Amino acid sequence: MLRRFVISSVVLLVALAAGARTRPHYGGSVRVEISGDPWQMPDGLARRLVLDTLTTLSDSGSAEPALSTQWQADNAAHRWEFSIRSGVHFHDGTPLTAELVAASLQQTCAAPATGGCPWSTVRAVGSSVIFTSESPLPDLPELLAQTQFAIARQDATGALDGTGPFRVTGFANGALMLTADDDSWQGRPYLDTIQIFPRRTMRDQALDLSIGRADLIEVAPDVIRQAQQQHLAVLVSQPVDLLALTIAPEGPLANLQTRQSIALAVDRAALYNVIFQKQGEISASLLPAGLSGYSFLFPPERNLDRARSVRGPVPPGTLSLSVIDATPSLQLAAERLALNLREDGFNVQITNGSHPGAQLTLRRVHLQATAPRAALDEMAAQFGQNGRVNGADPVALWQSEQAILVNGTIVPLVWLPRAWAAGDRVRDLRLSPDGVPLLANAAVEGAQ
Repeated sequence: MLRRFVISSVVLLVALAAGARTRPHYGGSVRVEISGDPWQMPDGLARRLVLDTLTTLSDSGSAEPALSTQWQADNAAHRWEFSIRSGVHFHDGTPLTAELVAASLQQTCAAPATGGCPWSTVRAVGSSVIFTSESPLPDLPELLAQTQFAIARQDATGALDGTGPFRVTGFANGALMLTADDDSWQGRPYLDTIQIFPRRTMRDQALDLSIGRADLIEVAPDVIRQAQQQHLAVLVSQPVDLLALTIAPEGPLANLQTRQSIALAVDRAALYNVIFQKQGEISASLLPAGLSGYSFLFPPERNLDRARSVRGPVPPGTLSLSVIDATPSLQLAAERLALNLREDGFNVQITNGSHPGAQLTLRRVHLQATAPRAALDEMAAQFGQNGRVNGADPVALWQSEQAILVNGTIVPLVWLPRAWAAGDRVRDLRLSPDGVPLLANAAVEGAQ
């Protein structure tokens, strides 16, 4: 009996010790390296940590409370009222009010980078914010979870201030320093500080992780399998980035049949199989298959014979193919597309960066929404398409997408995942539904 008691006690102590080792502790710092701008929209890492939105999205895509605690629609979703959470403060101590929320959203709508807002007016009434629109906005709660509508203000120094779990405390030695907000309305995050090093090449990121100089780095889709084979701790999202070719509907490509010929000539399978190493999915749809359920209705197969038959006369001169935010894999994708189009009779020259006069543009578009209707609305806005999606059932969404794609100015190619590799010290790290690290919930080994 005594022996059984001793054994049980030892097992219990071992279990408790194991639990203590795995339980997150407060404190510590992580170094994150990224290739882009931490403030960029819509997926800038600093935006997610410093700023909050009125709503957030659950894994199923439904809107959940954040800076707004509840909301209701009136007048057939032409008018919405969002109640603002009380007791929330910006990092400089300024109380969050409906007036400041409305002012932030008005400033967002006026910014050229956002391309406007889906509502007509936004104003504060008491502790609520009222949205009105000429057309119904049934998915406004989901749209307000997008980071372009995050609530921000400028503090006394002119710096961007928010209500998120981390605040900006400086930029030194090439790193943006974020420090935990002890009084965050969501509760204090585990980490004390986060250092974000922007504009690091993928090669430098991988090297820094291998020598312990970085705790979290990006992993390009084409090297996900290689990183996993090297036994790195790799987190991979669902397909959330659409690689698409956009075609200018004027000049040498003003003819619809010419644009249709280009869409038929592209070889998506080569991009997927060779360049992106079978990560993500081939698609001719504006939504990933798992979200819409109808992407198979947009055939992605290459048909060079039909492309040549519908093309008509080849436009004279050289077409310019611009690559936005070129990475090595995107550069290879552009070269493959240029080869496809040369086989269709077009003369194509590749340039990097945004060029107003380019007839063709290869770009990667990030998707935040996880509900089909809100996602299609978001993608339409990303590509500068006016109007809202009509209906919410799959048939209505398919018809709406057909109407967007019918003029041949957008050619979806491949849906790609986001991936990150974490060092041994990082614990409890997860990705948001759109593939951004949830560092506010992460911890590090050895923190007290």
